[in-house]
Amino acid sequence: MLPTPNDARWLAAAARLALRGRPASHPNPAVGCIIVKDGCVVGRGWTQSGGRPHAEAMALATAGDAATGADVFVTLEPCAHQSDRGPACADLLAAARPARVIAGQRDPDPRTAGKGIERLNGAGIAAQAVECPESAASLAGYLSQAKLHRPYVTLKLALSLDGCIAMADGTSQWITGAAARAHVHSRRALADAILVGGGTWHADAPRLDVRLPGLDARSPRRWVLTSHAIDGVQTIASPADIALIPAQYLYIEGGARTAASILAADLVDRLEIYRAPILIGGGRPAVAEIGLAELAQAHDRWQPVERRTLGPDTFEAFVRTRGES
Repeated sequence: MLPTPNDARWLAAAARLALRGRPASHPNPAVGCIIVKDGCVVGRGWTQSGGRPHAEAMALATAGDAATGADVFVTLEPCAHQSDRGPACADLLAAARPARVIAGQRDPDPRTAGKGIERLNGAGIAAQAVECPESAASLAGYLSQAKLHRPYVTLKLALSLDGCIAMADGTSQWITGAAARAHVHSRRALADAILVGGGTWHADAPRLDVRLPGLDARSPRRWVLTSHAIDGVQTIASPADIALIPAQYLYIEGGARTAASILAADLVDRLEIYRAPILIGGGRPAVAEIGLAELAQAHDRWQPVERRTLGPDTFEAFVRTRGES
């Protein structure tokens, strides 16, 4: 049974809260939990650094006795397996005696998969796992690893109006303005790992870190797509090796060839485009050949999910439309 519109609103709020745990919760998923009683929030939490405590434990700690008889909204089914780092969240919730527990996604981990809900129902608590789009989006990296056995991949491109990422001689600093560049750093801070192509690495020597006040410690691990070893940096030889990168969220910044190789391999889950109001004319295109045999193959691949203005520039995000894999 799908949640009521009001339940859906609380699940969406829990999904936004879950972002606070990303990517520090790695290797655990970043989960958000909100406890509501009489229409008021009495507890909330998100997965902490290193994966513990879990979101439910944090929310229950803040709610205290108010959790009894309350409604619990959590983005992922409460875990049912014991750990040397703490009790199962399903057991913590059962002890707290809320009236209801609504999970935005069933946990694909076989140690829990349905068992968390069953345990709560067995304890007399009305619990269910529903398919909440906001919960799924907030858990995209975790679900990608579970279902596709690879990170959730975001490809970032900064373009001119005529689709160029650089002048003909390779000059690319700066196409976009300060607000757009700061936004890129905020996006980097949500990734476990960042990847560039070997050409970009050798030509620009990018730092690939997060340079925002208070977020410098959130810089992702650096990877380079190249067939040659590079001191101090992890490398992969081809897009097929992306599955070897130990991350839930991979952020890719690269030149036309890197972008093309990842797109041609159909590994991009989210496309983020920063477009500056400039014309370059005769510059370097954003994406090289990706192997389309006919124009019809280009349609119905991308769904727009976000658009905003960043100073003079425009940011647009698209997610890949694909069936279940």
